[in-house]
Amino acid sequence: MKKAVFVALDYDNQKDVENLLQKLGDPQETYLKIGMELYYHYGSNLVKTLVEQGYHIFLDLKLHDIPNTVYQAAKQIGKLGVFCTTVHALGGSAMIAAAKKGLVDSTPKGSEVPKLLAVTELTSISAATLANEQNCSLSMAEEVVSLAQTAKNAGADGVICSPLEVQNLREIVGQDFLYVTPGIRLSAKANDDQKRTATPLKAKEFGSSAIVVGRPITKAESPAQVYQEIKKEFE
Repeated sequence: MKKAVFVALDYDNQKDVENLLQKLGDPQETYLKIGMELYYHYGSNLVKTLVEQGYHIFLDLKLHDIPNTVYQAAKQIGKLGVFCTTVHALGGSAMIAAAKKGLVDSTPKGSEVPKLLAVTELTSISAATLANEQNCSLSMAEEVVSLAQTAKNAGADGVICSPLEVQNLREIVGQDFLYVTPGIRLSAKANDDQKRTATPLKAKEFGSSAIVVGRPITKAESPAQVYQEIKKEFE
């Protein structure tokens, strides 16, 4: 995977998306993340339109259900031409394997199978939440490693994780795996719902394969300028 910077389209209407895309530049050089908010409103038609325009789409739906249901859902995703998509690693190895099979079985011949990325622990989860609400006896680092190993063994292409976890994951899980990191902020002092964050430069130093950036770009006065600065810093 090219060291991509995915712009998280955290909008609830298509007009805002179109306004942003007019500013970001060449679709062939632009990587976008579509999450639940947009997808549940507009469905697959928006995804198809953006793929046809040349954008590289990260469809972030975080599938998490019984294996057969996830297999059927992944078959639908495989037809869309997206660059990558997600499942929750907490769904287990059988579910992850079913997702990968669904993507492989449905991707048109001659097209690249979307990368399957497994979400480890959300970057909004703190160590206290892990221990007190998820009742997990492992430390955050140990839990993320365990989930990443499960995902890799089940056929996933990589994981979604905090940039702070990448170095440890590369050492234990391996270099032949993708580590895609949200929680990217332009300042270490950013104060929002993301708990485990890093700047683009730090994510590069930690070894992130790709990064996901939302509000620092979408809420900027000059989103194209910020996007280019982040890409330069990360690449």
